[in-house]
Amino acid sequence: MSRGDELKELASDLSRAVETARRVGLPTTVYLLSMALVEVKEAARAAAEEDDDGAA
Repeated sequence: MSRGDELKELASDLSRAVETARRVGLPTTVYLLSMALVEVKEAARAAAEEDDDGAA
């Protein structure tokens, strides 16, 4: 599994965790997980760009 794939999987897990925290009423947890999700999505995007550059 590539780094990009692992980051996409982590983003998916974080997204589910955000929804769960929102459902049970944990606003601080929602905020923290959302910030982590943004970071992971940016890292996944960067990894995908690296893969695209390497393929050229």
